[in-house]
Amino acid sequence: METPSAPDARPPEVGSSLPTCGFKTNYHDAGNGPGVLLIHGSGPGVTAWANWRLTIPVLARQARVVAPDMVGFGYTESPPGVRYHWSTWVDQLTALLDALQLERVSVVGNSFGGALALKLAARHPGRVDRLVLMGPVGLRFPITDGLEKVWGYQPSPAAMRELLDVFVHDPSFIDDELAAMRYRASIRDDVQARFGSMFPPPRQRILDDMATDEAVLRTIPHETLIVHGRGDKVIPIEASRRLAQAMPRARLAEIDRCGHWVQIEQPAAFTALVGEFLAPR
Repeated sequence: METPSAPDARPPEVGSSLPTCGFKTNYHDAGNGPGVLLIHGSGPGVTAWANWRLTIPVLARQARVVAPDMVGFGYTESPPGVRYHWSTWVDQLTALLDALQLERVSVVGNSFGGALALKLAARHPGRVDRLVLMGPVGLRFPITDGLEKVWGYQPSPAAMRELLDVFVHDPSFIDDELAAMRYRASIRDDVQARFGSMFPPPRQRILDDMATDEAVLRTIPHETLIVHGRGDKVIPIEASRRLAQAMPRARLAEIDRCGHWVQIEQPAAFTALVGEFLAPR
């Protein structure tokens, strides 16, 4: 097995890398203990580090935390001709787990990452211990104006600032540094070209494909925690209420004064909930 390359000192979004499915996956790996896989969302300029930088050090106190950039995002290689589809991303995740010799992990998925967590659990149930789904794409729902704005993003500093306001309950939470970081990430190299090719209109079709049929959800046996901000403008909280009813071992935690980014807007509440849920038993 190839030895993971050492992480670069800069930028912080760059971690280690390993070959997966014909391309190298950039990932972060911290802590010791039971494996926990963190799957980021699909916002423009997103990376695993941007999504999970407040979560990784806390969960790493009790687990081995692995957070990859999905192909098409961040610093993972994106070879010409790669198909941006949930099946490609699930194959990438299982290849990374194989390369890291992680047979079974708990999975934490944010939004788009929640959709991938469900697909992974349905396709490879033996690889998954427990599930945490945060503002997830689960069951189908009419696409929101917020999600249309996320997937239809066209780069500019003003557009990024407006988009980040959609993610949170309190827009004052978004500072200039975060907005500048995400804007720079969204225009790096061919990031926008990749992003645009992933989510072309009509975007309802893409959302429907990312969702999981209710009949399949009812067969997922894993204990599941769903976390959702009551002020979410991207994924409606009603979608998670329906998801919690459909999954046989799911419970829903609704977070007050919070939008789509629970892990960033309410980090202490999020890590406390997830840490308790994933604690060794």
